Amino acid sequence: MMSDMSSPLDMERVRQACRSCSVSQLCLPAGLEASELDRLESALEKKMTLHRGESLYTVGDPLESLFAVRSGCMKTSVLGSDGVEQIIGFALPGELLGLDALSVERHQCTAVALDTTAICVLPFARIEDLAAELPSLNRQLLRIMGSEISREQDLLSLLANKRASERLASFLDNLSKRFSDRGYSGRDFRLYMSRQEMANYLGMTIETVSRTLSAWQREGLIHIESKALSILDPEGLRAIAGNCVAG
Repeated sequence: MMSDMSSPLDMERVRQACRSCSVSQLCLPAGLEASELDRLESALEKKMTLHRGESLYTVGDPLESLFAVRSGCMKTSVLGSDGVEQIIGFALPGELLGLDALSVERHQCTAVALDTTAICVLPFARIEDLAAELPSLNRQLLRIMGSEISREQDLLSLLANKRASERLASFLDNLSKRFSDRGYSGRDFRLYMSRQEMANYLGMTIETVSRTLSAWQREGLIHIESKALSILDPEGLRAIAGNCVAG
C-alpha cells in the first residue's frame, strides 16, 4: 500500500505543483485557463514518493483518489484465475492512475512502482465536484478515459494479430513516442521494466524477448546495455512493428 499521507499539507508547494511540472500539458491541467488551474491546484492533496516494489493501491481498495505520475514509472496488473500476475499497463509521467475504479468504486487492478516514482494525489470527490463546474476539466477527463480505452483495444489487437517480434517492436516504438511527447529523448531512454515484465505484458517468453533484443542489436536497430536503450534505426523498428502500438 502507499505511504502514509497524514503529514501536513504545504499549500505553497501545492500551488506551484502544476505550473512547475514538465508534463502538465499531458495531464489534467492540459487546456485549463489560469483561474481553472488555480482551482485544480487547490484540489491537489499532496505529492508522494514510492520506491520500487511499493504499491499505490491494490485490487479491492476503495476509490479515494486519482493519481498523476509526475516522474518514474508504474505498472498495473491483475491476478489470473491461476494466481499468476498479468501486467496490463505501464504508466509514464503525465499519465493518470486510478481510472479502473470509476465503474464500481473499487480498484480492479494493482499499481506498483517500477522505480522511484513521484505521484500527485487528486482526491476523487474534489475532482468530481470540479469537473461538474469546469467543462474544460470534464472534457480532459473524458479525453484521458478515451485514451485508456484506446490503449486497451490496441493491446488486444497486438496480442491477437501480431507475431512476437512485431509485438516487441510495437512496444518499443510506443515507448519512444511517449517519452518524446514528454520532452525526453525518443531515441535514448531507460527501460524501467524488466525483460520478464515486458514478456508478461506482451504474451511472450523472456527467452524470446532476450533473443529478439540481441538479434536487433547485432543488426544495428538498437543498442541496449542493462536498462539503457538506444534506438539506432527508428524507421527499421517501425517497419517491423507495422501500424499497431502498445503501451
